[in-house]
Parts: sequence; structure tokens; C-alpha cells
Amino acid sequence: MIPTHGRHGAAFGWMVVALTLLAASGAWAQDGAKPADATPTMTVYGFAMLDFGANFGSIHPDWYDTMKVTKLPSYAEEYGKDGSWFAGVRQTRFGVKTATTVGGRDLTAKFEIDMFGTGGDAGQTTIRLRHAWGEWGALGAGQTDSPFEDENLWPNTVEYWGPTGMVFYRNVQLRWTPVKGAHTLMLALERPGASGDAGVLADRIELQNIQARFPLPDFTGAYRYSEKWGYARVGWALRQIKWDDMLEDQYELSGSATGWGLNFSSSLNLGKRDVLRLQVAYGEGIENYMQDSPVDIGIKANPGNPATPIVGTPLPILGTMIFLDHTWNDKFTSSFGYSAQDIDNSEGQAPDAFHAGTYVAGNLLYTPVPNMMLGGEFQWGRRENFADGWKYDATKIQFVFKYSFSHTLGGK
Repeated sequence: MIPTHGRHGAAFGWMVVALTLLAASGAWAQDGAKPADATPTMTVYGFAMLDFGANFGSIHPDWYDTMKVTKLPSYAEEYGKDGSWFAGVRQTRFGVKTATTVGGRDLTAKFEIDMFGTGGDAGQTTIRLRHAWGEWGALGAGQTDSPFEDENLWPNTVEYWGPTGMVFYRNVQLRWTPVKGAHTLMLALERPGASGDAGVLADRIELQNIQARFPLPDFTGAYRYSEKWGYARVGWALRQIKWDDMLEDQYELSGSATGWGLNFSSSLNLGKRDVLRLQVAYGEGIENYMQDSPVDIGIKANPGNPATPIVGTPLPILGTMIFLDHTWNDKFTSSFGYSAQDIDNSEGQAPDAFHAGTYVAGNLLYTPVPNMMLGGEFQWGRRENFADGWKYDATKIQFVFKYSFSHTLGGK
């Protein structure tokens, strides 16, 4: 009864029809269309980046150059002895973006990759798609940051994976942004997906014949109000998760769950040199929208029902973040902050299942000339297990050298 990792595209037919009809109706068109088409521009941009440093703890070897707290050891010496040196160029990035005016409306597109392998390429330096996105007026389509995420909240830190309690997810989507400006409203239908944990019963054959199914796209959106002092934003996510028992036996383990979440965030301008970034997110069954969380669905006992002795349940999660970005002068900047997540585990999860994570980072970055940045960052992370009392603290020092480029063609 536990869904597995994977993204099912069956709901896209319904999604495409819905937004195609919406577009055809003209409801998505922005007011104030521009009177004439503009000369197109194309910008090529990116950077080469070296990360190297000392890891005073240990971590899963695929994530050697991050502070990904879910990949810290869940028991003593799971990944060997503490203490190692790391170096890599996986953050290196390349992108192309275009802008023009067509039919009196802005048309933009972006294609961006980095070299940070994930999924089947975890641990490798390999091409990974970040953005494949286009917008015309209010209608956008492709892969980019989910509206549930606050894309402007990322602090000025250099560790790749980032604050553990932050909502951060790039996803395939169709998006409608009917209002832009000081007040911004966006709505999206996103590719669905979720993961589950069979916990202490993971080896039972009855649970190895469960197939996940996502009958509808995820519905996400956000509203943002901006002023000179900064902005306030609320994002939301709503999803349906189903799983089907494909084994013909005495048990019926099919089921469903509703996932939902709210994400409150703000960026406050504290004078000319400081920006305070804040987030509080809470929901159930939305772990895959988080920066660094394991599974969306757990299991629990269902007493008195011999045909369905266990059921799936969406796991509640709380994510928080507070970071301060400070500009010392035109050469030096710093970022300091704290982030945490806490999952309300289900009773059927294993004692060593991930329960809570904490993340702290602080840095000093130096830009001696335009397009070059170097500096150092201190990182500390903690993993806490569900029920066996295990806690593990890890500390890293990371040094970076970053060389950026950007060139625009066309336009006036």
C-alpha cells in the first residue's frame, strides 16, 4: 500500500486540455499588451565553480560535497570513519535565455543545466536539467520552480543542497499568472509524484506488489505582496495520492491520501546592507516538495480489520528557516542562518527512520573583481532518528572559487 518513487504522466492529458481551453478563452491574457513586437535578445550565462574542503564527520558518499542531513549516518559508522577531504566542480552551470515581444506580449524562454548528478546519477559529475521553461504573457509551461516554493528566498550561501527545512522543488508544470506586479498571483498544475515507506514490514511480499497511481495533477499556487520593505508571500499545494494492491491474496491494501501544504515566507530589507529571509511551512504528504525530506507516506496499524491490517497515512512535516544576508562593502558579503524540519513519523516506520534535521551555515565571500567570487563557509548539520535515540552531528568547512560569464546578443 506504499507508493514508490516515480512520476506518472497520465494526468497530463487532462492538464493540457484544461489549460488549452483556458488559453483559448483568452482568460489568461495580460492587460496592457505592448503595441509592437520587440527585437529579440539572447543571453548566454553560467559559471565554473570549484568546491573543496574538509568534512569532519561522514555522509553518504554520493553526497560528499553537501550538507544533506537526510544522508547523514543513521547508525554508528554507516559510512565509515569520520574525517575526509572533498573537491568537485558539480555546481558548474550553463544557461541560455531569450526575450522578445510577440503578438504584443512578452515571450521569454530559458534552458539551464548544471553538473550535479542526482537520482541514478547521484554522486557523479554529469549533466542535469534545471530549467526548460517558457512564458508568453500570463501562460508558462515546462520545468521550473514550483509556485509552492518561494524562488527568491534562497540565502547567499554556497553549499549546494541548502537549508533542510526550506520548500524547494523544480517540477514540470503548466502555470497561469493572471496578476503580476506589487500583487502577484500564480496558479499551476504540476506533475504528480510521491514516495512511501513500508517501515518494519518492508520485506513482506504483500507490500512488494503495491503500485502508486496519481489520478490528478498536483494543484499549486502562490500570492505575493511586494513593497519597498520587501515582500510577504503564501504558497499552497494540494495533491491526491493513490496506491493499488495488485496481489490477489487475503489482504486488500489499496488506499489513498490527500496531501496538502502551506508555505509562508518573507524577505525583509533591513536598511541598505541587510536582508532577512524567513519561512514557515507545514503540511501532510508534501515531503517531496521540501529541500531535503525522505518520504510522503508511512504506515500504521488498522486494528480490527483482518483484511486491511495496515493503512497508509500522509506524514505531517514542519519546515522553518531564518537567514540574514549582510553586505559588508562592495567586496565582501556574508550570510548566516538556521533551518530545521520535523516529521511526525507514523508508528509503522522503522526506529532508524529519519525524524528531524537541523542545518546551520555562515560564510564570508569576497568578490575582488566582477565575475569572480571566492570565500569560505562553515556548515553544521544534525540528523535525528525516529525511535532509537540516535542523533548525529556533522561539521564541514567549504571553500569556493567561482568564475561567472554572461553575454547578451541582439536587442537595441
